[in-house]
Amino acid sequence: MFDNLSEKLKSIFINIKGNAKLTEDNMAETLREIRRALLASDVSLNVVKSFIASIKEKAEGEKVIESTDPSQTLIKLVNDEITETLGSQNEPLKLGTNPSIIMMLGLQGSGKTTASAKLALTLKNEGKSPLLVALDVQRPAAILQLRTLAKDNNIDICYDENEKDVVKIAKNAIEQAKENNNTVLIFDTAGRLQIDSDMMAELMLLDNNFSINEKLLVVDSMIGQGAVEVAANFDVQIGITGTILTKIDGDSKGGCALSIVKTTNKPIKFISNGENIAPLEKFYPDRMASRILGMGDIVSLVEKAQKNIDIKEAKALEEKMLKNEFSFDDFLKIQKQIKALGSFGGILSMLPLGISKDDTDKISIEGEKQFKKFEVLISSMTKEERKNPNLLNASRKRRIAKGAGCDISELNMFVSQFDSMKNMMKGLNNFKGFFKGNKKGKGKTPTGFPF
Repeated sequence: MFDNLSEKLKSIFINIKGNAKLTEDNMAETLREIRRALLASDVSLNVVKSFIASIKEKAEGEKVIESTDPSQTLIKLVNDEITETLGSQNEPLKLGTNPSIIMMLGLQGSGKTTASAKLALTLKNEGKSPLLVALDVQRPAAILQLRTLAKDNNIDICYDENEKDVVKIAKNAIEQAKENNNTVLIFDTAGRLQIDSDMMAELMLLDNNFSINEKLLVVDSMIGQGAVEVAANFDVQIGITGTILTKIDGDSKGGCALSIVKTTNKPIKFISNGENIAPLEKFYPDRMASRILGMGDIVSLVEKAQKNIDIKEAKALEEKMLKNEFSFDDFLKIQKQIKALGSFGGILSMLPLGISKDDTDKISIEGEKQFKKFEVLISSMTKEERKNPNLLNASRKRRIAKGAGCDISELNMFVSQFDSMKNMMKGLNNFKGFFKGNKKGKGKTPTGFPF
């Protein structure tokens, strides 16, 4: 998501830095280029006009052209404006009652049912007890899908395949929640191919009969400008409290996010990647702005690491590496830790690498290929060989390469890289000893290996 806009803005700012100084002429040209980039990325015209006018006004107020580092000042203004347009800060869910009710809204195909299950998993991981409520009574497939997702992820669910009265099902769900101590109900409501009077009447019935804490619109980011119209219609008729953007890992331009927030004045609360059921990612406007401008998002990466990486296992692996006792099995454990952070592309997008999307994609694809190749090579080894890399002689290597279906030169390259990594870690261990024996460096032992 935002790849198109990110690439264009990075290119614009590279050109700015190439100028000896910023003048009124190239400043005006830069703003025109930013305007084109926003329009090409599906940001609505009204939002673009407002965005550029605000940047121009602030640039004049900050006296950008006269500043000591005009290009950096302008980049900061654009970063701040994107952050403000996206909502300024993360807006947490307002769940002040017990049980609280979240009503999920959206068109058919937006990913609403999947997002409902992901939200339930998110709340469950936060220590809450969610209850999924199947209220898309017009589509039996939606009820079946929600039942399957609930069962696969050990989440409570309330449904009635023979009942068409959504208010009655919702009332039963509240009773079930009270009996089972569920703290949050998630209403998976009706989805249609387009907004119609029957769907809205059903949603209004629920809104009028129950005290709804949050009304979250699930929006498919792939539909571009159409998402803005959908959001505006739902907001006018039912009054949304926030949005969840789905399919952000797809080939979307991302401008709809800027337009939705500005048009509805309602925050994006979560974003969702892929079809796999995993907790939703909280949306932070400042972090997203940083990613759009190619400055990475280290904070989110660290948070993801804290949630997904087994710290005890990571420390145990670190000790093994420092003692030069690292095995091929341990190498696979590191790969597993890295995979827990997500795809290579996702990880790279959070790092301030300063490279193009094409280069990022190439690195990502090559990285995934290498990981798979290493797994195949290691899986072709015996248990003893995986535990003790020193056992690998010429005949064993020929057998492993044949079993993995690759050339022996590829195995030799992997083993060479593996040995280099071990030697590097051995050197770090000596460095660690230096710190222990150095009075000035006492207590400054290097930590924080990249896994």
